Order: sequence, then C-alpha cells, then structure tokens
Amino acid sequence: MNISIKRITEGFATLLVSTVMGTSAIAQGPSELLSQMSLILADEHATLSTVGTERLALLSRASTKLPDAARGERSIGSNITTKAQLKSLPRANGNSEWRCLAEALYFEARGETLQGQFAVAEVILNRRDSKRFPSSVCGVIGQGSTTGKKYACQFSYKCDGRAEVFSEGGAYIQVGKVARLMLDGKARNLTKGAMFYHTGAVSPRWSRKFTRTAKVGSHYFYRS
Repeated sequence: MNISIKRITEGFATLLVSTVMGTSAIAQGPSELLSQMSLILADEHATLSTVGTERLALLSRASTKLPDAARGERSIGSNITTKAQLKSLPRANGNSEWRCLAEALYFEARGETLQGQFAVAEVILNRRDSKRFPSSVCGVIGQGSTTGKKYACQFSYKCDGRAEVFSEGGAYIQVGKVARLMLDGKARNLTKGAMFYHTGAVSPRWSRKFTRTAKVGSHYFYRS
C-alpha cells in the first residue's frame, strides 16, 4: 500500500513540476521533484497570504454567483414550464425555509398560473438576497407580523387574523414543488429583479414611485 501511495505521489509531482518547471526538472529524480513541488506550493501560499481574507471571501462569493450560462451549466428546472411537467416531479419536501416559501405561495398565489407562482417566489428570494430585507425566507415572509398591527405585514395573509390552513391539497403539493425548484436554483428570469408586487385589483400608492418590471398572471411586479 505504501509503495502504491509513493508512486502516486511521485506521479503527481512529475505532472505538476513538468507543467510548471518544465521537463528538465524530471530528469533530476523523484527527490528533486518533491523538492521542486514544495517550492512551488510554498510560493503559492506566500502569494495567497498577501490577499486579505475579506477579498478572498468576496472572490469566493462571486464565483458562486456566476450565471449558469457562464459556468456552462443548465439552469435547474429550466425546462419546467407547464403544470403537466411539474406534476411529473416527485412530491417535494424540505426544511423550514421550504415550508415558509410553500406557505407563502399557497396563500399568495395558489390561484395564479404556474408562471405567476414562480414569479411570486422570485420576489421573495430577491428580498432574501437583498440587504434591505431579512436574510432568510421565513424572515422575509414574516416581516412585520410580530407588531400586532393589521397593515404592518409585508404579506397580508400573515396579518389577517386567520389560521394558515391548507384546505386544497393539490394546490399545496404544486406550490411545494415550485418552492423546491426555486430554492434549488431555478433561474429568476420572469420579474427582472423585482422585490414588490400587487394584484391588478388594487393600485397602491408606492407603485407609482417604483419601476414596473413585469406583469405575470394577475400580478404586477416592481423594483425600487
């Protein structure tokens, strides 16, 4: 076993050193290869140590936020556009964040088209990712609900005084799948970064101050 590990190590060293230092280093033998590799790694460590931890964190976060196309990946759930396609997926489940998002979609958008439900989910996740709102899905949805004031809630169903009862099982299963897809990374390309919405039945004063980005189903979407 030790002999095999040694051979693998020497093989890796050969590949690394030949790539960085050239093939002349290989001719000097395994011990020289390991010495050269140590020098390379030490130099890399010294270089990284000059980069501040905050900068490294920013670079790390930036790499995880690259668009799916830039990473050469297909967006999760990008092919789900009809209720029939959604129905073919297994029943969804998840943690408290999933439950909060599914609840909000049920009470805010269960009567909407499928795209309308995805659009409302986008708003909630856009808020979660903004420094202007709580940093969790449950926090976003529950914002204002602990004040005891009827109109303080960001989502009206949290302040209507009625218990949250899921009386339409099929609708809950559907929004649960929508919530799962969105939390798993489905592209948010319906509302163009919106963080506010209202139904066509009302015309809130704030809507005249914000930029309308889309109309999906019976909802109008805005960003400030």
